[in-house]
Parts: sequence; C-alpha cells; structure tokens
Amino acid sequence: MNPPDDGVRAVEAVLFASEAPLTLDAIRAHVGDGIDVRAALAALEADYAGRGIELVRRGERWHFQTAGDMAHVLRRDREEARKLSRAGIETLAIIAYHEPVTRAEIESIRGVQISKGTLDVLMEAAWIRPAGRREVPGRPLTYATTAEFLSHFGLASRRDLPGIDDLRAAGLLDLVDLAFEQAEVAPEDDAP
Repeated sequence: MNPPDDGVRAVEAVLFASEAPLTLDAIRAHVGDGIDVRAALAALEADYAGRGIELVRRGERWHFQTAGDMAHVLRRDREEARKLSRAGIETLAIIAYHEPVTRAEIESIRGVQISKGTLDVLMEAAWIRPAGRREVPGRPLTYATTAEFLSHFGLASRRDLPGIDDLRAAGLLDLVDLAFEQAEVAPEDDAP
C-alpha cells in the first residue's frame, strides 16, 4: 500500500483538526488551490471505509466520525434520550419536508396551533433555524432544518428523507391517515 500524497494528507489533517464539518471551499481555503480537494476526499473516503472512523458527507460539509458500529465502544454513560412530543415530531417533519415554512403554514398542515415551546425545543436541539422572512404582509418568519438535523438523523441531504411509500412499508403511517388517503383516492359511487 502506497502512502497518500501530500494533498490527501493535507485535507486529512484539516478535517481531523476541525471542530465542525467543513465545506469544499473551507477545506480549499486551508490547503490552497493547487490541491484537488474532491479527489483527496474521494481517496480518504475509500481509505477509511470499514475502519473505526469514517469520512462522511452531511449536506455539503465533510467530517470524520466514529463508525456507527463502533459507537458503543466509546459510550461510558448512557445518554438520556429526550423524547419529542408528538407535536414536536409532527412539526419537525413538516419543516423538513416543506422548508422553508412559516408557523401559520405548519399550523395549517397540522390542523392545530403549535405552542411557541415546540419550536423552541427544536431550535435548542439545533435541528431547525430561522430561515428569513416571507415577502408577504406581516413578513412572517420561516423555518428550515440545519446541518445538525442531517447529521443527527444520518442524512446526506434532505433528498434522503423517506418518501410516502417508505413510510408505509415501515408501518409508520397512522391507520387513520391511510383511511383518509384511500377515501380521497376512491371514486364516488354516486357519480353520474
């Protein structure tokens, strides 16, 4: 096995020392324009495949992380999992699938008002962020997911979110929702 070239080593060093995931431009700012950062990342990804740590892409950012099957080795104490309320889960899902979305749009989709605390909990977890204001009267604030959301749920991008067929196959759709969906699709018997 040949040792990696200096460009690959430089990219590896920058990613290893970084406190947060880095974009291609941020890596390039450290190593210079003379290094093919994309090729170096591809080489590192291949080199670290199947090892105790791996190079992963989350959105448009790259970082090293412990391999999923090795995480148990590093745990000393069990983290107390914070359970999201049903309202929190629904709100997060609406934001993820419809972003950027306003509070009024979230309430319209859910069919009920949401408490300010629900959005606060999601922002404290760093899963959502304010994403600007809509250019309509009142200029309501919009919300979108964050890179931390992608990282926490192991997604490379929002395109990796499960579709309706995936959710149905996993048994995660509420039977009442399925009944409403079938009722909307079924032709009316009284049609002339």
